[in-house]
Amino acid sequence: MTARPTTTDPADPDGDEAAGDEAAGRHLTTLEGWRQFTTDPPPPPTLLPRQRHEGLGDLERTLYDEARLDHHARLRVVATSTVRHAVTCGRRLVLMNRHAVSARRGLILSGPAGTGKTIAITQLGRAHELLDQARHPSRADRIPVVYITVPPAATPRMIAAEFARFLGLPVTRSANITDITEAVVGVCTDTRTGLVLVDELHNISLTSRSGAEVADTLKYFSERIPATFVYAGIDIERSNLLSGTRGAQIAGRFTLLPTRPFPYGEEWTGLVATLEQHLLLHDHRPGTLVALDRHLHHRTGGMIGALSHQIRGAAIDAILTGTEKITKDGLDAIPLDHAAQTSARATPSGRRR
Repeated sequence: MTARPTTTDPADPDGDEAAGDEAAGRHLTTLEGWRQFTTDPPPPPTLLPRQRHEGLGDLERTLYDEARLDHHARLRVVATSTVRHAVTCGRRLVLMNRHAVSARRGLILSGPAGTGKTIAITQLGRAHELLDQARHPSRADRIPVVYITVPPAATPRMIAAEFARFLGLPVTRSANITDITEAVVGVCTDTRTGLVLVDELHNISLTSRSGAEVADTLKYFSERIPATFVYAGIDIERSNLLSGTRGAQIAGRFTLLPTRPFPYGEEWTGLVATLEQHLLLHDHRPGTLVALDRHLHHRTGGMIGALSHQIRGAAIDAILTGTEKITKDGLDAIPLDHAAQTSARATPSGRRR
């Protein structure tokens, strides 16, 4: 079997509600939230011996279980082949764009929902942020990464405001888009922003006037900010974003990196095994999930987001119900998203290679 990927438990990059009071109000689309995401995660709680666990008082048991619930709620698979490829491609583009004065090239991650696009671009951003911090340890005034999402029915001013919100710049009702844009460009230039991540790109439609203007606004930002732009969205290659004159400009500057459901094979088994290694359950027998890897693949359709959701949900149920183990029935009791269920019906179980 190939080397198994690792896990981490950062603030949820897919937008799920984070557990715990400390995570309240934390968003990757703010500078504070992003910096919290890039810091090392807190260590997981220690799994107590069964006898000591049974001897805990009510308050101690509640606090102990809450710590384990929080651990499982935030567990994330990150080091997949998709993430590694995105980080490699993104790092290469950043280096190639370092001395470019125009026509900087970028990256688009495109694929079905639940295939790990957001995880991939945020891990690319995290790697870039940590590298910049290592190179400039005493420079707290740098903002090497900006992360925004495209709102539904976005307008150019809304996009500019998303940039400003991440940077903590005030946006008044009287401020026009030119004022906001100039402020954003000035701050990004002064703070040496080198990577701009734009998620939910599928919310832009070039068939509408506002959508075309949003695309032009992003292009203008990419020309004014000396940074590498990385986009992520659902099935971009099948949308109109790469067609027509505007689409041709995007297609001519951006490399398209597809994300897909994982086939059943060694990497899938490794992902399941890694998640199982991070379970903190008293009665769970190691190897149980690996033995169910084909069933997990069939039920999730190979969607990494659905796999994480199913295992984390079953672990939380195991603590809440006191069973302290994950079983096939426990996994099947976790309802999955419609996209994963649809993919599961369309995807054959396959054979181990």
